[in-house]
Amino acid sequence: MSKKKRLTFIAVWVLVLLALLAAALLVPGGEKKESIQSVMRDAVLHGSNKISLFGLKEVNPAYISALTVTGVMLLFALIVRVFAIPRFKMVPGKFQLVIEQAVEFFSNLASSNSPHRNGFLGAYIFAAGAYIFVGTLFELLGLQVVTTGGLSVALPAPLSDINAAIAMGCLSYLIILSGGIAGNRLKGVGQTLKDFSLPISMSFRLFGALLSGLLVTELVYYYINLSFVLPVVVGVLFTLLHALIQSYVLTMLTALFYGEMSEPKPPKQKHGKKAALQKPEAADLV
Repeated sequence: MSKKKRLTFIAVWVLVLLALLAAALLVPGGEKKESIQSVMRDAVLHGSNKISLFGLKEVNPAYISALTVTGVMLLFALIVRVFAIPRFKMVPGKFQLVIEQAVEFFSNLASSNSPHRNGFLGAYIFAAGAYIFVGTLFELLGLQVVTTGGLSVALPAPLSDINAAIAMGCLSYLIILSGGIAGNRLKGVGQTLKDFSLPISMSFRLFGALLSGLLVTELVYYYINLSFVLPVVVGVLFTLLHALIQSYVLTMLTALFYGEMSEPKPPKQKHGKKAALQKPEAADLV
């Protein structure tokens, strides 16, 4: 593409975005069925939006999202393992190249932060990063479900629910604890338990980041009237940004703390009179 065509392309896109922004601000909005406070409260607490799980129990929409994302990812992994991996070649195709690049990225992340023990760590941060990324992008599908009250709601990201975020944070903490045990036995347990605030901070960091993207999107949909164009663009950009950032942040923190806890600690040097008695004299060596 020549320089002139490139400038023309950029100018057209800028004019389109300015026109959409002007239309979104000038077009009068319709009547809102509920207040913004109710929208925010339902997005966080899911107080009135419950879904019946096969008639057994009423659950949050995020729980249905978690089951859906987990099932889809397990099915995809099974299909890749059975049908795709046996056909991999020395000269990789596009799909094989994507898989190899993803595995290599997380493998390098594990080995660089935990050079002593990283076999299981690489597999875990790959799975956790993929789950956060896919789960965050899942809300873009806008899948609708019917609540027990007869309302139709879109399924949110699984980790936008505080219970799922706490579960992910505690699971990562258990992985870090296992690294401490593998590297330093009982001393590693004590060292890891000292950082008791770690799972709390990881959980609320993940929950707050994903929830903020959800709330910003809800605000854009509520206040901007041209809801069929501009909020869609904003929602996609925020969701994609949160998916990339949070996947990297949680996997990086897990690998970093795992490497710190699993690093073998040198034995303590003996001090005092016992060390002096055990040290040979120079005259004895002559």
